[in-house]
Amino acid sequence: MAPPSPLPLVSLSCGVSMQVRRWLLLNQFLNQVLLILRVQFTLINATYLSLTGDIQQHLQTMFTLLRPEDNIKLAVRLESVGPQMTRYMVVVSTNGRQDTEESVVLGMDFSPVDGSCSVGLVLPLWSDTLIHLDGDGGFSVSTDNRVHVFKPVSVQAMWSALQSLHKACEVARCHNYFPGSLFLTWVSYYKSRVSSDQTRINEWNAMQDVQSHRADSPVLFSDIPTERELTERQIKTSLREIMTQKDLENVTCKEIRTELEMRMTCNLREFKEFIDNEMIVILGQMDSPTEIFDHVFLGSEWNASNLEELQKSGVQYILNVTREIDNFFPGVFEYHNIRVYDEEATDLLAYWNDTFKFISRAKKSGARCLVHCKMGISRSAATVIAYAMKEYGWDLKKAFAYVKERRTVTKPNPSFMRQLEEYQGILLGQQPIRTEGILYLSFW
Repeated sequence: MAPPSPLPLVSLSCGVSMQVRRWLLLNQFLNQVLLILRVQFTLINATYLSLTGDIQQHLQTMFTLLRPEDNIKLAVRLESVGPQMTRYMVVVSTNGRQDTEESVVLGMDFSPVDGSCSVGLVLPLWSDTLIHLDGDGGFSVSTDNRVHVFKPVSVQAMWSALQSLHKACEVARCHNYFPGSLFLTWVSYYKSRVSSDQTRINEWNAMQDVQSHRADSPVLFSDIPTERELTERQIKTSLREIMTQKDLENVTCKEIRTELEMRMTCNLREFKEFIDNEMIVILGQMDSPTEIFDHVFLGSEWNASNLEELQKSGVQYILNVTREIDNFFPGVFEYHNIRVYDEEATDLLAYWNDTFKFISRAKKSGARCLVHCKMGISRSAATVIAYAMKEYGWDLKKAFAYVKERRTVTKPNPSFMRQLEEYQGILLGQQPIRTEGILYLSFW
């Protein structure tokens, strides 16, 4: 450990006694020693900490962002999209209100210009936290309907990170830390200090398995695409641009494909079937989002990617009910992600309490919320129906008919319909449900 830098000069007036001067200098010195001891303690007690590069200086800088009562349990450097970008996953813990250890994962970014440190991610470790290896040198941490992916720079770093996280999660499960409780209330301190630039924040929130990317979406967690995959991505982007500019009632598929080839300056004959299929998908998405309630729109991927339309509609909140579609404007709108596929095995019911709270927050703030999936037919439609049932005390029949009347393509898959029936039973035990002119009341 390098010796402490010289103490800054303290300006004292002549009227201050020598005893006070000594006390001030001693207090200043002790504060600096305390910082060094905290760093040394972390170096000794952390399971693993790579000492390459400027790690010790980085540690001291990290501590300046912490509250005095918090400690770093582990810090590991992560892979990054940019070669000049330095980022760490930092596990921070403290003794909570019940005198038990509580932990949070902080994502810390270091500027390549001046070495300053900022917080880009705050992830509390609750009792429902799950950790999964991704099979590609990293792991995902999912908790409270959030999923984040971390790729340490070495195998040893990954092993140590997993050990530290599993230990913290075991404590959280043992004491049943859950969102909304009195546990981890101190995390708000760090949430209010998220100050990394939007590019860094986007990288902390990069999602796996995304098929539809925004232009600046980090590609750190994706396999290197093949030449055909890159061409298909370019076709999708260019095709959308062309179709928004054309009168689709007076243009043929061949004319669109010809213009597409001119724009991409290549022969796309082998992609004819892909182009035709993509045109059908785009046509199905191009309708404007459907206004279900004053504060709720139901739509598609297309609607979620149309910034001008979103702003014109007064949308400020976006509920993305897909696993395969990116958040297109993370710095513009407030997002909530339900990372599921449109499959029979998907348990969508498990998320409806959280989606209700998110939409309600938009309503309370006087804003509008777009709920979308790929086509605005199944996942997002079922979620809006569930919201209507709880918000207005409707039974499934009335809520489904109401949404279907406004968005005629509404068709949740059979599994989601069964889950809506189950949800109706759950709500029946919580509040009055009006069905067929009869008012059912709950007495328990």
